[in-house]
Amino acid sequence: MKIWIDGYEANVLQRLGSSQVAFELLKSLEKIDRKQSLRSSDPKNDYVILLPSPPLGDLPKERVGWKYKILRPKRLWTRIALPLALYSARQKPDIFFSPTHYIPRFTPAGVKRIVTIFDLSFLRFPDMFERKDLYQLKNWTKFSVENAEQIITISSSSKKDIIRQYGLSKDSITVAYPGYDKEKFKVQSEKLKIEEIKKRYKTGDNYLIYIGTIQPRKNLIRLMEAFARVILEGAQRPIGSRKDSIASLQNDSLELVVVGKTTGKGRQGWMYKDILQLPKKLGIEDKVRFLGFVPTEDLPILLSGALAFVQPSLWEGFGIPALEAMACGTPVIVSNVSSLPEVAGKAGVLVDPYSIDQIEQAIRLVVTDRKLRQKYSKAGITRTREFSWDKMAKTVLKVFKKAVSG
Repeated sequence: MKIWIDGYEANVLQRLGSSQVAFELLKSLEKIDRKQSLRSSDPKNDYVILLPSPPLGDLPKERVGWKYKILRPKRLWTRIALPLALYSARQKPDIFFSPTHYIPRFTPAGVKRIVTIFDLSFLRFPDMFERKDLYQLKNWTKFSVENAEQIITISSSSKKDIIRQYGLSKDSITVAYPGYDKEKFKVQSEKLKIEEIKKRYKTGDNYLIYIGTIQPRKNLIRLMEAFARVILEGAQRPIGSRKDSIASLQNDSLELVVVGKTTGKGRQGWMYKDILQLPKKLGIEDKVRFLGFVPTEDLPILLSGALAFVQPSLWEGFGIPALEAMACGTPVIVSNVSSLPEVAGKAGVLVDPYSIDQIEQAIRLVVTDRKLRQKYSKAGITRTREFSWDKMAKTVLKVFKKAVSG
């Protein structure tokens, strides 16, 4: 098959969410194709990756069957650059694949368009998106799902949403679960590294951690309100039983570490002003640490040093940070809505994201019960074996073949 892929999202610095998926998918597709090529004189597929600028150094290297094509203009990428490249090509591709919500509105006859829809959170929570982004997501996503030959999504929850919202057949939508970097995200046995990373980021010994974009849908407001209850009550509780003593000690020293950028290179947060100001209003500004963007190589160590990872999102397409946390043996507290139960299964503590009480109780439970943390740590490590980028790539390849044969 001749396959063209929109590589715009993959070719950015500080990848998060959709750009992380696009990047890892390209790496896995290239690896699978390279292995197949070694078994015969000709490559299995012929890939062209379309980019607005030269490929970054960590993208797969060019070779026979894997090429990059730089297109202009960058600002009108989907409207002009992609259609122009498709129509002007002497040899048209069999497949045009977009690992984003957007496919070009015009393509030559015979080119099968396949799109990736991560979630429809912008329809559920329109007030939590900037007006410009909301307009673009609503209009382009609607066009894409109604005109793509096949749709790939990243959870059963998202598939159900797409069917319900657009009235599509379930046969036109395939769930391909994302994975995680198994070489990086694993149990860290070197305690010295954990201590060094705590010193570098000035965290205490007892902390909860959140990793993700800083934006309203992530529900950080309720997380901090629940955390404040734990901290402030812990500081006031009279020490009685041994259990109370341990709880008070941990609550007094407990911190919330928030990893995620607001501005900078690559994808940025939005509508985050109230989030950043809340700790001071709650009187816990010395207990909440906003670290901004943290390099990927530091994340497994930060996760391994945490008492728990917390992701009480109002809605998620998948939840890669929760998967990465479980791979590191860190207990996870996640929402009981959208895709997060699919990620955690029975290996995490599930909470109603709208209930500050439940989030608070889950934090207390995990922080004060070492045996429970050990239980969820082991369960999480086992759970992550079900997910990998190679599995996702192989599922995507099956969709390509289905589109061409159909």
